[in-house]
Amino acid sequence: MGEDDPSVPLLSSASSKGTSVASSATKLLADWWLWEAIEASTSIFALSIIAVILFIYDGSALPDWPSVFTINSVISLLSAIGKLCVMAAVGSAINQCKWLWYRQAKSRRLRDLQLFDDASRGPWGAIQLLISLRARHLAFLGALVVVLVNFFDPFLQQVVAYESRSVPSDQTPTIVRSQVYTARSEEGLPLPSLVDLSMKAAIYNGVFDFNENAETGVAHTCSTGRCSWQGFSSLAVCSRCVNLTSYVDKHCTNHKCYALSLPDGPSLTGLGGQINSSVTNISSELHEIEPSILRFTSLISREISDPGSASAVECSMFYCIGKYVATVKEGLVKQRMLASWRNDSARHSDSSDLILRPPNSFTNRANQTVTFNVSHIAAAAINDFMTRKFTGAGGINNSGSIFSSDIVQALYDTSNLTKRINNLAASMTNNIRQQDDHVSDPAQGIAWTNETYVHVRWAWFAFPTTLILISSSFLVGVILETSYRDVMIWKSSTLALLFHGRGLDLSSPSDQPVKRLSSMSTKASSIKAELLETSEGGWRLVQEGQ
Repeated sequence: MGEDDPSVPLLSSASSKGTSVASSATKLLADWWLWEAIEASTSIFALSIIAVILFIYDGSALPDWPSVFTINSVISLLSAIGKLCVMAAVGSAINQCKWLWYRQAKSRRLRDLQLFDDASRGPWGAIQLLISLRARHLAFLGALVVVLVNFFDPFLQQVVAYESRSVPSDQTPTIVRSQVYTARSEEGLPLPSLVDLSMKAAIYNGVFDFNENAETGVAHTCSTGRCSWQGFSSLAVCSRCVNLTSYVDKHCTNHKCYALSLPDGPSLTGLGGQINSSVTNISSELHEIEPSILRFTSLISREISDPGSASAVECSMFYCIGKYVATVKEGLVKQRMLASWRNDSARHSDSSDLILRPPNSFTNRANQTVTFNVSHIAAAAINDFMTRKFTGAGGINNSGSIFSSDIVQALYDTSNLTKRINNLAASMTNNIRQQDDHVSDPAQGIAWTNETYVHVRWAWFAFPTTLILISSSFLVGVILETSYRDVMIWKSSTLALLFHGRGLDLSSPSDQPVKRLSSMSTKASSIKAELLETSEGGWRLVQEGQ
């Protein structure tokens, strides 16, 4: 017959091949462990994908994914796939275990069939099987997995946490610094011999600020409200004070004093509380410092008749270069001087400016020498103003109080003169830094902003990983024991029970032995049965025609 013979069906060959392939695939899936291997592999693959996602995004900002997707939603989807595959693979293996259970040397209760079947379906049946087996069979491990797999999702959802951290923004904050100080009027003109009003205000604020918060008054820009600056240098005013109380000469009789004095320094006489402040050169500890602004001593006594109330402090104030760190939190600036540098050989005069050139390492500019300059006119004016204001006396007694100046009164009222002078130096420094000298660039820092990032808590990931490994190990164990005991792969099939149960005779003498599930399925396709009530009142599954 030729190829064009119309009597030959053209589709018969293709249909036969398709049926053959489908039949082979059905046999492979039913008679072997292919489905379970695919399910176990899928669960491992799903968990591996979750681990890869967590590893990639751990410590990273929230990914810019489409709004319908989040890390948690992807993990939830993969978790559901993994859990479903674990349940399917372990369920088949538990059902296979019932055939291994009855293959053992002694007979088993018939109701155990139902226990194994229930255990493959959910946690309640698995708990019953756990109680019944008591770790006497491999199925115990599978039942344990069925119970624990219900915690698979909750543990995976706890793996990812979203936390907040500070990260640099694209904004550049600035804080003022200065390399040059030249006193100017409100019109921007040089002042020949006067201290400009802003510096006078800074001096008074520094002395009168009982909270000593001068460090918070520096001008800055910080758009995010949280900024930081590290190691920037600026022209500054520094101070150093020495306690001279031990040098006070006390002129006393009968444990009461009527006069106090310092060698080559101020003295107090009379009654009541008094202060005497004057320009001095007493302490040898301050001799090495060039007092380019002022050096003075204050002798104070709250009650001259009480020898224990006397105190004396000598302070030196001078121009220096300060290295600072500064922060802004919630809009409030705080700064701290890390170190200072001074040049004791640099002195100002009526005709030359005060020049300071710190080493490059101090200014953090390795290849550039930075010069700082104080105008000799401004330096002379401040020196004259400070000398007049910090020289004077005053006191308080039953008749009233009188002080030569408000600054002298503030020095008398302070409880810690050294801290007050440090505050004064900081206030003057802020004023110098805020002068627009058209030379100094502001220091640039980092503006911080909040960022939500992914934090992976790997400890929570241990449980799902362990569960996947146990389930895979259980499946491998069942496969090996099935092969070792030479038990057919029937798994959850009810046909195996029908074909091999003693209560039914479903085979004819001419039939070949029916062992495999695929053979049973084929045989069952041509057999019909019905459930009938027997004469004794019971029920029986009866084959049609018998």
